[in-house]
Amino acid sequence: MAAQTFQPIAPRPAPIKTEGLVPWIRANLFGNWQTSVGTIVLGGFLLWILPQLFSWALLRAEWRPDPNACRLDGVGACWGVVAEKYRLILFGRYPFEEQWRPLVATALMLFLILGSCTRAFWKPWLVLLWPVVLAVYFVIMYGGVAGLSRVDTDRWGGLPLTILLASLSMAMAFPIALVVALGKRSNMPAIRSACTVYVELIRGVPLISVLFMASFMFPLFMPQGFTIDVLIRVLVGITLFAAAYMAEVIRGGLQAIPKGQVEAAATLGLSYWQTQGKIVLPQALAMVVPGIMNGFISTFKDTSLVTIVSLYELTGAMGLALNSDGDWRPFKIEGYLFIASIYFIFCFSMSRYSMWIEKQVNKSKLR
Repeated sequence: MAAQTFQPIAPRPAPIKTEGLVPWIRANLFGNWQTSVGTIVLGGFLLWILPQLFSWALLRAEWRPDPNACRLDGVGACWGVVAEKYRLILFGRYPFEEQWRPLVATALMLFLILGSCTRAFWKPWLVLLWPVVLAVYFVIMYGGVAGLSRVDTDRWGGLPLTILLASLSMAMAFPIALVVALGKRSNMPAIRSACTVYVELIRGVPLISVLFMASFMFPLFMPQGFTIDVLIRVLVGITLFAAAYMAEVIRGGLQAIPKGQVEAAATLGLSYWQTQGKIVLPQALAMVVPGIMNGFISTFKDTSLVTIVSLYELTGAMGLALNSDGDWRPFKIEGYLFIASIYFIFCFSMSRYSMWIEKQVNKSKLR
């Protein structure tokens, strides 16, 4: 019998690394020839435009609040307009010497919102803290007590007004949207029809029309001598508008729940509200977190439309600050970039928080 000799197998190449920066670039930017061409074209454009933007925004920028210096040849961005007008942009027509009040009130509101978004503060006392902070907010802003001068709501503006309208409208729109979404799936024809009419009526008109009706048309139906503050009317209009859109998002999540789960709950003897609260709503809301957060972000940006009813929030205050001063009027681009950065910070933060919420609610699916 012939002796058998050992024949080693030729070494195989090492597996391609699939994690890290280089593999990501290879897979996403140079995966095929079409992607490679697009990457090269876009990369070349960015290499051409970014140095110019960097030079305009930083290297050749004028930071001093001097409009004459901003008009010199070769000067880039005039950030001096922000240094000169930032208080009017941030606080609107609020009395200059009293602007510490909206600063303190806005800080309190932001701390409350951040605390509400932090798991460590999800305690029963947080629910009670909201009306307390809101009461303090309005006392500081409106005044008339504790030696504070009275400032009517039509003089509120800038960032404090934007945060107030956005946060309150979101907080009030969510429970309304939840009830309307459940109502549209109700077996009672009257409730289902009423919810459907509300959603279709609100979604059939732009927000500007709703604000116009709330500000100018609604007072015409009030009794003689009875008026409601314009800020409250606008807040109600934004809330109802946001709730109609959010209701459809939640209804989509409710429809995605298999019917068998509801039937199983009925078999166990659970009531309608027990079924919704313990089985249907937790799953439905987890499915539509991106849609709900998209509605929140849209509502935050839509607050810029209240300028039409003479409430000068962040965007309106910026226009008021520059249009009233001919020396700074040519530098609107820098002013809009300033408020755009503020909007981006808030919207990007909400987007990242939405991603964190998605990870939390989807942990059970990863087990």
